[in-house]
Amino acid sequence: MNTDSNMNDNTNSATQDDESAKALMEDFKSLESELAAQKDLYLRLAADFDNFRKRAAQEADRRAAAQKEAFIRELLPVIDNLERALSSESSTSPEQLREGVQMTLQQLHQLLRRHGIEPEESTGQRFDPRRHEAVATRQDPSHPDQTVVETYQRGYRRGKEVLRPAKVVVNHLTPPP
Repeated sequence: MNTDSNMNDNTNSATQDDESAKALMEDFKSLESELAAQKDLYLRLAADFDNFRKRAAQEADRRAAAQKEAFIRELLPVIDNLERALSSESSTSPEQLREGVQMTLQQLHQLLRRHGIEPEESTGQRFDPRRHEAVATRQDPSHPDQTVVETYQRGYRRGKEVLRPAKVVVNHLTPPP
């Protein structure tokens, strides 16, 4: 009986091992197919994202080109006015020519304002190295120390962002050490 019992135990054990092996193989195959499906999904998402990134870059390029073109179209009338001023007959007086150039400059400033670009008034202001570029100094007791006494080239800003600092002469009253 002991032998039969051992044999039955061995048979049961072998059957259980076979069933466990089959279950493990099924689990393995199931996991393998799930992994393949996830990998396929990942590759598709990666390709979709890459295509989206390329389309977004192209759209940004198109938008920037359209904005540049629109700005240039707005600038063309200013150029036309300058060309008319240069091609005017010699009978045009210097005062008329000056007035035409001033009107054209006003037109250009209006165009810049429509695009959010404002000129900076620097003369009389306290020197600020973020908004001004000191090209020279002067000692003038009639003006406060570290103020802008002359502007060589006007600065421009968009909002709080400085597009171009003003080139200025700064009053420097403190004597060198």
